[in-house]
Amino acid sequence: MVDQTSYPHIEKPAGEAARLKRIPRIRVAQIALDYLAHGWSADEMCRQHPYLSLAEAHAAMAYYFDHQQEIDGEIQKELQEAEQSRQ
Repeated sequence: MVDQTSYPHIEKPAGEAARLKRIPRIRVAQIALDYLAHGWSADEMCRQHPYLSLAEAHAAMAYYFDHQQEIDGEIQKELQEAEQSRQ
């Protein structure tokens, strides 16, 4: 029996980045970057981004920690693309 974890505030369309269900333009990687770059807690993320609910912040971070390699790869790809654009 396979245990399938559910993230009630996150959707992951096939071939696309994981994102918030309520605000699909906000990706899990964007929320994870607040944690990685600033060390923000879920509470601080909600203070900085009032549109974000505490449950969404926690769900995004849970998804990040459960799929860290996937999200870190997405972040790395974006950083490489930004660097190429700068050059």
